[in-house]
Amino acid sequence: MHKLWNNESPVLVEDLQYISSDSVIPWNKLDGKKILITGATGLIGSLLVKALLYAAESKNLNLTVMAFVRNIAKAERVFKAELELKNTLLQFVENDVCSTFCSDLHADYIIHTASPTASIDFVEKPVDTILTTFCGTWNLLELAKECGCQGFVYLSSMEIYGKLAHENASEDDSGYINPLVIRNSYPQAKRIAESLCAAYASQYGVQANIVRLTLTFGPGVSQDDNRVFMQFARSIKNGKDIVLHTQGRTKRDYLYTADAVRGILSVLLLGNKGEAYNLSNPDTYISIYDMAQLCASLSHKKINVTFECSPEKQNIYSPDLKINLDINKINELNKIEKIPLKIMFERMPEYME
Repeated sequence: MHKLWNNESPVLVEDLQYISSDSVIPWNKLDGKKILITGATGLIGSLLVKALLYAAESKNLNLTVMAFVRNIAKAERVFKAELELKNTLLQFVENDVCSTFCSDLHADYIIHTASPTASIDFVEKPVDTILTTFCGTWNLLELAKECGCQGFVYLSSMEIYGKLAHENASEDDSGYINPLVIRNSYPQAKRIAESLCAAYASQYGVQANIVRLTLTFGPGVSQDDNRVFMQFARSIKNGKDIVLHTQGRTKRDYLYTADAVRGILSVLLLGNKGEAYNLSNPDTYISIYDMAQLCASLSHKKINVTFECSPEKQNIYSPDLKINLDINKINELNKIEKIPLKIMFERMPEYME
């Protein structure tokens, strides 16, 4: 490999090698192709971009990765190491997913990861949350239709399952979501975007697939990310108490970022048209409180788990749920051996050094 990959975090490069070594993914399908990735400066999007560039070099693939971004300056910071490679396989497309696209924009494959992610925005900007999700997905499906796209993946969320009567959720399950609760702007928008993908697959034959992703983290996450996993990782690194803002009763499974990328690429290249696939690591199924206790045990200093639950802020957080995603369907495409939760958290401080 090119020595300038040394400018990337060693932990991240290990993950890129790990992704590239997946022998089930038909990498040759990407040779000579253009792959458009939205949300390219985000956690999943940026790792997808880097993984494809790394695989192109390691497997001698002639592909082009088009990173769809809203801010070129931010993109240049995120992909600084890749730009230093003078890598002509990486192109930036500066645009908003809700805006009109250039008429000459063409892609053979599209992975749509762009999405609102901050819980506070679901409450304070619910209209933006809904319209960004819907309009962006619509625009990209139109692009896929016009290009005769060979593969399209929409990155959805486990939140679309709502409140189920049971804990295990398969792709055919659908629980109740109250559309009048403002925080539900996010899962409701994700549901309609999924319906749009299925509609384009049915009416226009677009090779659209959906990945319902659990909460995912690992190297590559922004240092100022304020989601619960990053709060815990910072506490481990800094030896400070973990502060919970809810009772921590929500129970879900998690997924390592590199395993998420492997799953997304598997669905892109092997998935059945119009289908949805759960993507998670069921072995990580744990409550937020128990995960906080696990993280406290990993710190180099003795730290405690404390609570600061403000009643007026509880509407920001999703309601207490217990959802364990069934991954039998995606296992039929690629039965991925996944990184355990303990190792996920152990690798985070290494990346943050």
